[in-house]
Amino acid sequence: MNRITEYFKSLLLIELLKGMALTLRYMFAPKYTVRFPMEHIPRSNRFRGLHALRRYANGEERCIACKLCEAVCPALAITIDSAPREGDGQRRTTRYDIDLFKCIFCGFCEESCPVDSIVETSVMEYHFEQRGQNVVTKAQLLAIGDRFEPEIAAARAQDAAYR
Repeated sequence: MNRITEYFKSLLLIELLKGMALTLRYMFAPKYTVRFPMEHIPRSNRFRGLHALRRYANGEERCIACKLCEAVCPALAITIDSAPREGDGQRRTTRYDIDLFKCIFCGFCEESCPVDSIVETSVMEYHFEQRGQNVVTKAQLLAIGDRFEPEIAAARAQDAAYR
């Protein structure tokens, strides 16, 4: 008896009619599309976007060239060179490059930094026009950090209870 009902269901194309009914139901339902440039969806303060290097309040860069972020990076996207600073002899970075094509935005570099120097901002709207612009240098990272420092500090303060 079960085979006969299955045969008649396949003959009457019941599955096709069920699929068409579902399509018609969603055709007249309200849409959930976000028109991106004009509308933005809310993002978490833990969103991981473009990287930035932060500075202390006196203008000195925070990075102490411990190379923990380079060591913990699973994609090997970070390259750091260091040298002792003139005057006090503290170790500072001479080169800090991040290849954004390699980066998987996992946030390990941010978590491993003992002085909260490297952070990932909420900036997700960036592009490259020429070859080689995917490698972000130390000067560019510091400029991004200077530009978005109020937003970075606010997000860090909001997230401090969870760290």
